[in-house]
Amino acid sequence: MIIAAVGALALALRAPLALTVLGLIAFGVLHNVLELRYVAGRFAAILTGRFLILLVILISGIVACRLIAGYLPALARYAEVGLGYLVLGVGCWYGLRGRRLALALLVLAVAAVGSFAWPSYHFVMLTHLHNLVPLVFLWEWAGRIHGPARDWFRASQVLWVLVVPALILAGAADGLIVADPGVVAGFVGDGSRVIAASAPPDAPVTIGLRLLVIFAFLQTMHYVVWVGFLPRYAPEAAAAFDARVPWLRGWRTWAVGAVGGVFLGALFVSDYFTGKALYGALASYHAYLEFPVLLALLMTPARPVPKVS
Repeated sequence: MIIAAVGALALALRAPLALTVLGLIAFGVLHNVLELRYVAGRFAAILTGRFLILLVILISGIVACRLIAGYLPALARYAEVGLGYLVLGVGCWYGLRGRRLALALLVLAVAAVGSFAWPSYHFVMLTHLHNLVPLVFLWEWAGRIHGPARDWFRASQVLWVLVVPALILAGAADGLIVADPGVVAGFVGDGSRVIAASAPPDAPVTIGLRLLVIFAFLQTMHYVVWVGFLPRYAPEAAAAFDARVPWLRGWRTWAVGAVGGVFLGALFVSDYFTGKALYGALASYHAYLEFPVLLALLMTPARPVPKVS
């Protein structure tokens, strides 16, 4: 993981636009499918019954909002904000009781007021929070490791997920950042629309570039976690998913991700921003499903995982 982080950081500093665009084309769909497999398998005891049905309904509403965003942008944006908070509210309702539930719902209500007042900041924050989520899953996974190795593993994850981005945001790597779009100029032009997706609309150029580098770095490590690390080192999650959805077991999951990736990849190449819009809509399922799962995971006991050295 440390070697992967060093490589991802070097690429993110020297070619953030190319890394963001080409990484999405190559691994975007596949990591969606594999993340959904892991979450549905590892947390099958949580994602079940009415809780799962309600989440799917709400997130499907978010998908619809993203699909109509080009036609009714204001309505779609505010509707997605509202549905997003409903998803979080359902997660709190499932995982909390009594005063803790009341406090959590109050915090969500206050946050929702801010999100409705400044929706652009809401979506930028959501974009970056999504890339921080692997820390919680990796922290939980590390519970199976014996002895001091567990602490070293968790510390290394904190290093790349939190410490490195904080240093970049503080300007520690400004002299190394290259903003030129390079090989992806034909896809994204000067890259301003890509930068706008990861930075507030009124952010100075320097801050926008720092946030782009952070996004490119964390997005790449996001793919490392979901496509490389967890499929290899958490096979029991895949086995649980296979038992739950036998028609999508084994290699079929990878095939779905690969075929979907080829289809959207062709769309990305012909019209990157149209492909990005369609991808963003479909990716809502994995992006929004992880938040209530995390809330339930943090607030309720998880089923045990096998111990390994």
